[in-house]
Amino acid sequence: MRIFKIVLLVLLVVYVLPAALAALLWKLGEHPSSWRDANWTSAELLPAAGESEAAAVYVLAARTGGLKGSLSEHSWIVVKEKGAGRYERWDKVGWGSPIRRDGYPADGRWYSNPPHIVVARTGPEAEALIPTVRAAIADYPFARPGGYRIFPGPNSNTFVAHVMRHVPALQATLPSAAVGRDYPSDGGFVSFEPALGDLRLSLAGYAGIVAGRTSGLEVNFLGLVAGIDPLRLAVKIPAFGRFGLLPD
Repeated sequence: MRIFKIVLLVLLVVYVLPAALAALLWKLGEHPSSWRDANWTSAELLPAAGESEAAAVYVLAARTGGLKGSLSEHSWIVVKEKGAGRYERWDKVGWGSPIRRDGYPADGRWYSNPPHIVVARTGPEAEALIPTVRAAIADYPFARPGGYRIFPGPNSNTFVAHVMRHVPALQATLPSAAVGRDYPSDGGFVSFEPALGDLRLSLAGYAGIVAGRTSGLEVNFLGLVAGIDPLRLAVKIPAFGRFGLLPD
């Protein structure tokens, strides 16, 4: 009984309180009342596609809409072929075609929330990555209508996390606030990602643990991630994300 109380207290302090605080702060802020009122225009975060001949691969993320924006981000993939004058963007969404291509500006705001860059690769490195990125998008196992579930997944972040895992040369993971990224899109309980040095255990996205060189130690509970990253002197706080002294 004492162990149960300790576990309950840890869950309350580590997960419930930060999530409740994040929700309160979100409610106190100004946000669009619906998708119709939201700003979806370019945040002018990326350089104009025609400015350079170089190929590019980006992963971007922004807080999502409604109250769930207090807890989670939405992520997407952007590609530019060498010499191309335009970007291509892929999102997984819960309406219409599950994998949406060029539905929004490459660096568009998401429900009025400005995006940030998670991964940026340009030049010959990006050019070499693009075929593998395209193949991973095409092979996503939940690409058909109905292949979307807000929680625990597969959702928008499950899609992007799947692509990133299948393009190990990206050498990156989604932010800890990207709820759904830990859903096992390949169906396994245990997976090891050699390029990242991370071991991942997942109970169908409802709970799990990640430990390794890139992620440090993360414990996922109902989509909320708490963790420490000693190599980068960082902590990961549920709903708020990562705070560290060194770059991610």
